Amino acid sequence: MREACPDPELIARAGQIIREGGLVAFPTETVYGLGGDAMQPDSSRKIYEAKGRPSDNPLIVHICEIEALEGVADRIPEKAYRLAERFWPGPLTMIFYKKPCVPYETTGGLDTVAVRFPSNKIAQALIRAGGGYIAAPSANRSGRPSPTLASHCKEDLDGLVDMIIDGGQVGIGLESTIIDLTEKEPVILRPGYITQQMLSEVLGEVRTDRALIDPDSGTKPKAPGMKYRHYAPKAEMTIVKGESGAVLSYINARLDALRAVNKRTGVICTDETAPLYRADFVHSLGREGDEESAARELFRMLRRCDDENVQYIYSEAFPQEGLGQAIMNRMAKAAGQRIIEV
Repeated sequence: MREACPDPELIARAGQIIREGGLVAFPTETVYGLGGDAMQPDSSRKIYEAKGRPSDNPLIVHICEIEALEGVADRIPEKAYRLAERFWPGPLTMIFYKKPCVPYETTGGLDTVAVRFPSNKIAQALIRAGGGYIAAPSANRSGRPSPTLASHCKEDLDGLVDMIIDGGQVGIGLESTIIDLTEKEPVILRPGYITQQMLSEVLGEVRTDRALIDPDSGTKPKAPGMKYRHYAPKAEMTIVKGESGAVLSYINARLDALRAVNKRTGVICTDETAPLYRADFVHSLGREGDEESAARELFRMLRRCDDENVQYIYSEAFPQEGLGQAIMNRMAKAAGQRIIEV
């Protein structure tokens, strides 16, 4: 996907807003981010307030050069530089012990800091203009589907931010992979475009943390998206797993029952099965096996269901290998873990 070029005058104004403690929504290669100065506690507080985000949910610090990592991270292991050489700039976030200069408001009260070097040229220019360290979660209200278009940011945050930079549709559509490097064995805390296999090729053994944190446990999440419900449409969403014919039969039976009581329904599926469903609105994420299309379209389709006032969404499940693991991670959170096997 062709990336928009940064407008120097616009970037200069946006950078000034960041340096003065304001908020700017901007594109990255993953999703749109809601940026503030990572070194200003008040800026991070504004981010939490604008999103309606719990303050123990850490923010990711975005940098625009690898050398900047040493300004915020302490005890950086050698394996971090190997990952940076392979995947930075790009959709990978690494967790380190933080330096004292990083406010606890930015790290959700933790002694660790999450850091990413995005590849999007607009993002890089803004980070540079804003002082080199921008804290940025996704630019949406907390719990809503992440924004892949500037219009999504406006829909959620209009009047709550100082500027929205329109960089067109993002290229990936899912948030970055997060890997924790503070433990002896690297642990993936959030799957994304950079898969476990890709990380293992660089580091050797890499473990995936598959456990969801119990919201009532009192445990502080170490990375964004670990604890709270995320990516949710307004409708009740259910994921259906199983053999293709059984999934189709189950979903259509539910659609017929809901139509009988005048409920508006939506289905998320692939090109191959889309003509077979009897929902009010059927949304395909692309051809079967095209994981990149599914990742890019998922959040946009969830928002379309909101626009169509859909009350119940049924989605086919996706294979959990490679990028499919990240897609299913986001879908399961959007559905509140409502998954049925048929």
